[in-house]
Amino acid sequence: MVTFCDTSFLYSLYGNDAHSARAVAWVKQYSKAIHLNHLTHFEFGNALRFSEFRKAIPAGTAAVYWAGFEAAIAQRRLVVMTTNLADVVEEAKRISSQRTLTGGHRSFDILHVASAIITNASQFLTFDDNQKKLAQAEGLVVPI
Repeated sequence: MVTFCDTSFLYSLYGNDAHSARAVAWVKQYSKAIHLNHLTHFEFGNALRFSEFRKAIPAGTAAVYWAGFEAAIAQRRLVVMTTNLADVVEEAKRISSQRTLTGGHRSFDILHVASAIITNASQFLTFDDNQKKLAQAEGLVVPI
């Protein structure tokens, strides 16, 4: 079983926000690796740096959070999967054409769900309520 995550889950797990306790508790109960792709890897790093730029987190904190994230990758608790960007975008186009007019989905949220589908994930981890609805509509289980 592949469990794929989005940036909101990673931010809660390796940062400190309103969902951090839930993310940590869920990971403690889950014994398998959590998967992401290079798009999510990029977006998470940028989210940390942008948070520091906006002064939402103290100076130097982005690097600390990033180090914990990279350690989890080195320990194989997180697995960065290589996905074909063209395949992800084609799947995202399909999802967008079927769901955005009725659900109001953002591009990167669709790309995360498309990535999960392309990797044959069965579970999707997110704290974004609208993205959760999208993932569920596409047949993914959202356990948190």
